[in-house]
Amino acid sequence: MQSLTISKEQYQSMVAYVNFHAPLESCGLLAGRDAKVEKIFFVQNQAHSAVRYVMNPIEQLNAFEWIDSNGMNLLGIFHSHPSGPETVSPTDIAQAAYAVTYIILARVDGRWRARGFWIEDGGFREVTLQVL
Repeated sequence: MQSLTISKEQYQSMVAYVNFHAPLESCGLLAGRDAKVEKIFFVQNQAHSAVRYVMNPIEQLNAFEWIDSNGMNLLGIFHSHPSGPETVSPTDIAQAAYAVTYIILARVDGRWRARGFWIEDGGFREVTLQVL
């Protein structure tokens, strides 16, 4: 995937969610079609950690079932890095299990910034996020 499109309202809701849970990491899933996000699932971080996340498996399974039953695809997984970095970490690379865009929301100079990445074969490349 070269790019992922998300609405301004969806972007703002992700920022509000990660900001509310900071300084802990927070996470969620992005569903849609044709590289366009149509639904965001906010998923509890069971790790309750400032440096890692573990999605609640029941919430994650419920989201997957909803995505499937509504004819959508899992397009992305997002999580926050409240204290940085604004790129993927070695842990993110090691735990990447899906062929989707991984969005990292990090606080840069007091403001949240989102960047997308494709993680594959122990490496990553940036994916363009289009906020419309």
